[in-house]
Amino acid sequence: MNHVLNGLAVNPALPDELTDRLIEIADADLAGRLADRENLSRAQAVALLSRVDDGGVSLAYGGRLTAADVDPVQQPHAALALLDQGLGHPEWARLFAADPEVRIREKLAACPGLPPDVTERLAADPDVGVVVELALWTREPGVAAPLAAHPHTEVRRAVAANEATPPAVLAALLHGEGLPPAERCPVCDRRNTPGAQDPDDPRPHGLCPDDPRPHGLCPDDRDASSDAACDGCHASASHDVRRAALANPATPAEAAAGFAGHPGHRLRRALAAHPGLPAEAARRLAADPDPGVRADLARNPAVDETSMRRLAEDEDMDVRRSLALNPRVPLDVLVRLARAARIASTLLPRIAPASPEEVGRLAASPDAAARMAVAQRRDLPAAVRDALAADPDAKVVKSVAPHPGLSEERLRSMVDRHGVHVVTPAALNPDASAALLETLARHRPPVRKALREIARHPRAGAPALLVCLTDRRARPLAAAHPALPPHVVTELLSDPDESVAEAAAANPALPLTVMRALIP
Repeated sequence: MNHVLNGLAVNPALPDELTDRLIEIADADLAGRLADRENLSRAQAVALLSRVDDGGVSLAYGGRLTAADVDPVQQPHAALALLDQGLGHPEWARLFAADPEVRIREKLAACPGLPPDVTERLAADPDVGVVVELALWTREPGVAAPLAAHPHTEVRRAVAANEATPPAVLAALLHGEGLPPAERCPVCDRRNTPGAQDPDDPRPHGLCPDDPRPHGLCPDDRDASSDAACDGCHASASHDVRRAALANPATPAEAAAGFAGHPGHRLRRALAAHPGLPAEAARRLAADPDPGVRADLARNPAVDETSMRRLAEDEDMDVRRSLALNPRVPLDVLVRLARAARIASTLLPRIAPASPEEVGRLAASPDAAARMAVAQRRDLPAAVRDALAADPDAKVVKSVAPHPGLSEERLRSMVDRHGVHVVTPAALNPDASAALLETLARHRPPVRKALREIARHPRAGAPALLVCLTDRRARPLAAAHPALPPHVVTELLSDPDESVAEAAAANPALPLTVMRALIP
């Protein structure tokens, strides 16, 4: 019965009186569903908050509550949600900073605009998790510098990942300049046995397991695990700090560029994605022996054209696919990649902003891959759209079939010519009529994926939806469709599949008398 009430809670046709009755019996799960109702009044939101504090989080983030509605002692999670939006009282922050529950202090530490005295207290919190949250989310430049010198590497890593950290601090974390040595790391915390030896580690006892010297291993060649040991060097954790700094777009490019030749491949991968990557570093990474580094580089819009053309000839398919997703890849390179890498089944970032001249050139290309790539656009001129719909290549037609503005006659012609290849894309067309959707639902052989799209389609009529109910995966979608006859919706409430019954309870076509009978 709970799943039916959960569905009923989100039913847009549920009247206020029945919403009130659901609030009176709400548990945490039901309260979460009710909190998402678009027409929930403020009085109902306050009543729901009095039932379940956790439900207040959704209400607060949804703009249904004000500070006057919340008691921070009785509803701490709702109060924290308001603080997170800058809508709570400063006194609440001071209250939560002294809360014995670590999770409360962690959530507080992630809130913006905290009073200076609260920030200072959280920075000195005895639980490192609280300090980590503060370091990760603070937007105060003066907080980052002292936290960058924190004795725990996890705090330093959080500072390194925070895009509001000043560039000079990020550069210091990257190179370790001007910072005291770290004293603790996650391995130390977990093991609390300095010098413990991993029985499977062939290196001499007493060396940090992440020290690259004994066997030529770099810290990022092995992950810290429950078996890891640390003798105080914290090499692996310090490596993670540098990696976070390299992945931070606020880190100065000139400070990061020197890592292009670092032995750690994860550091090189982080550098390869840097938005300010200098051309010299890009060219060096384009020849990197690790295909993951080259793939990350290929996706980076900051890469120069020379490096892009070199990557376009890469022997690794993932590298070429990644380059095709680069919004600045030259168009002639992209056409070659679309054919070779088989990635034109989605709208490519370079195609989306293409000029009208480029669109016309691609649509008239003798290369089907180029026509297929531009056919993914949903704002094509009518003449270009219709020409692609008449294309002899099924993949091109499949790509353009969901485009708005295609006539029913043209859509039917596309399905007649290419059959099952175009049924699902045609079902995705927002202008598909109820009659066409019924035809697609009854297509032989059946196209299961098309049934799921038809069950979602706002224009689907009862005949098509009844066909969709025969498919296991389309059945819950069809059960929620408002065009389904009310008596069918009512019958589906007792469906053995709980997802179907819940969807039927959420259907606005469900008769009001049935809604009343469902609520105890």
